[in-house]
Amino acid sequence: MIQLDITDPNYQDKLLLMEMLSTVKDPELGLNVVDLGLIYQVAISENKVNILMTLSTPACPAADYLKTAVELTASNTFKDYIIIVEITFEPEWNGDMISEAGRKELGW
Repeated sequence: MIQLDITDPNYQDKLLLMEMLSTVKDPELGLNVVDLGLIYQVAISENKVNILMTLSTPACPAADYLKTAVELTASNTFKDYIIIVEITFEPEWNGDMISEAGRKELGW
């Protein structure tokens, strides 16, 4: 799970972004992308939001939906910003990346 640095000058904006991304749910598991550990990195500059994320598998049937939902959520949160969402498979996602709250919700 992504860790935010409280000393980062963009901490509050990143925290807000992560809270908003927590509303994006994986349609198969019903768990949000943050608790699933799919968000690897967020960067915010003067007019740009970069989000690096992954999927549970390269063949994820919800790939287009998840990327679009993350983009729309970020653009609704930061209306005047350019939103860039990149998908990576390095490192490869695994169940250990699910947050404790996510594990409880899944009954693990």
